Amino acid sequence: MISTGLGGRPLAALFMAVCAAACGSAGAPADSRAGRAPDRGPWFTDRAAEAGLAFVHFNGMTGEFHDAEIFAPGVALLDYDSDGDLDVYLVQGGMLDPRKTVEQASIPPHPDAYPLRDRLFRNDLTVGGDGVPLLRFTDVTERSGIAARGYGMGVAVGDIDNDGWSDIYLTRLGPDQLFRNNRDGTFRDVSATAGTADPGWGVSAAFVDIDRDGWLDLYVGNYLRYSVEADVRCAGRAGQPDYCPPRSYRPQADRLYRNHGDGTFQDVTATALRGGEVAPALGVVAADVDRDGWMDLYVANDGQADTLWRNQRDGTFTDAGLLAGVAFSRDGQVTASMGVDAGDFDNDGDEDIVHVNLTLEGHTLLVNDGTGLFTDATRASGLTALTMPFTGFGAGWMDYDNDGWLDLFTVNGAVRTIEALARANDPFPLHQRKQLLRNRGDGRFDDVTALAGAAFERSTVGRGAAFGDVDNDGDIDVLVGNNNGRAELLVNEVGNRRNWVGLRLVGRGTPGRDMLGARVGVELPDGRTLWRRARSDGSYASANDPRVLVGLGGAAGPVRVQVVWPDGQTEEWTGVGIAQWVTLRQGTGRTVGGG
Repeated sequence: MISTGLGGRPLAALFMAVCAAACGSAGAPADSRAGRAPDRGPWFTDRAAEAGLAFVHFNGMTGEFHDAEIFAPGVALLDYDSDGDLDVYLVQGGMLDPRKTVEQASIPPHPDAYPLRDRLFRNDLTVGGDGVPLLRFTDVTERSGIAARGYGMGVAVGDIDNDGWSDIYLTRLGPDQLFRNNRDGTFRDVSATAGTADPGWGVSAAFVDIDRDGWLDLYVGNYLRYSVEADVRCAGRAGQPDYCPPRSYRPQADRLYRNHGDGTFQDVTATALRGGEVAPALGVVAADVDRDGWMDLYVANDGQADTLWRNQRDGTFTDAGLLAGVAFSRDGQVTASMGVDAGDFDNDGDEDIVHVNLTLEGHTLLVNDGTGLFTDATRASGLTALTMPFTGFGAGWMDYDNDGWLDLFTVNGAVRTIEALARANDPFPLHQRKQLLRNRGDGRFDDVTALAGAAFERSTVGRGAAFGDVDNDGDIDVLVGNNNGRAELLVNEVGNRRNWVGLRLVGRGTPGRDMLGARVGVELPDGRTLWRRARSDGSYASANDPRVLVGLGGAAGPVRVQVVWPDGQTEEWTGVGIAQWVTLRQGTGRTVGGG
């Protein structure tokens, strides 16, 4: 079954005027590829304030350098009310030390931080008479019934009961929480009955069907064994007090929960995760890296070897990080891995991995040979030189200009004092600017940050980043969470000037859940096939749009689409229209394979 539009909106016609806009050049790096996206800017505009996303994160810092205060917040893009557009979830902090009040914070809360709680904003998207989408968000936190406890870190989104409605999992410094969607705009806290209230320091989490039984399981990446009461005191290079490196604390084991399909989960960590070291996890992404039809898990660890949990197809995983070439850098060193994503950056049909690291390390590009073995292409791609000045957190593969090649977006912010900022009496001397790196299509990247817009000139303590088409106009926008700063909504102004196809992949039945992990191949007229994956995980402590948006460059439509579903079945659809969002339901295409 193919259905077009979302929430009853006929999108294709409404956005043709945007797609056909005339554009000029702003002097970007030379590119020999045909049909390059126009450069007349800005490419991204921060529309958070005008759209009603009045939210400022508060970390509760008191000048005592409590390590947990610098690692949040994550953010989420999700369609919680199933009306066809993406809503926003923003994670809040608070006072880490329960013995102190907000009046004792060294940076007091901004008025837009109140109330000091996680916030859910409903997207009331409309389209003007000129076909231009109009974003407006309404704070529905109170009505939603979401009462997030403790100090917030991140958020994951998935449909745990296969009812077609998105549920929310919150990672905290302390017990995590699971909220089930009541399908009426409200949520119910089912943490205790579900058995997923992990008491540790959770950061990133991923919903993934590990055993192909049709139910989403849950992987939780935990960081360190930490408490304010047992806080370690550390010093910077100049001897002044500073935040501590991860080796100052013992790491905490991750957790894997198997979904029984009856509203409960079983902690199968001890039996399912074999041979891995306990390590401080910051980023988690699920992808079938060896193309055997079963989902694997990549975990970005801070200052220890990264983990590749390879699915053994019997409910268990083994750590293949060392053998696969992803545990260490090409020099045999560990990295301070944080945000992570998997995607086919070189368009050869398999999942490549990028993880972002500490300042002076450079971000890491791991290129898949198609069998789940990787080559560290960081230097060859130019990433070493381009990214060495930055400490990356939120990160994602995104085709910002819809040319058919996945680019790299990162939000950055240091974890130890930047001396130049401290000498200038900056109250929170960790901020860095964002970075946008354009995939040249030859294995290398160009830094195009200077052309991306004013939001990229701002220096913030960037943490979470979520990727998705917030205004349903056919290009990828970015929601950014800044530590002790204002949330940003970077709306893409140029991507849909090229052709695109948007796909929502849902399971059998009505309404059918988003089929996280499904692989999508879009065949272009020249015979090439672009492969993408439906996912909500990846990045850092954040949840992405579960839909798939594929940039077609200069190719015209309609297109042929092939979907490899999580259970191994493969179906195809022909004549899929472009410049619109389309829903593909499992069981309604032509079966071309099985697993």
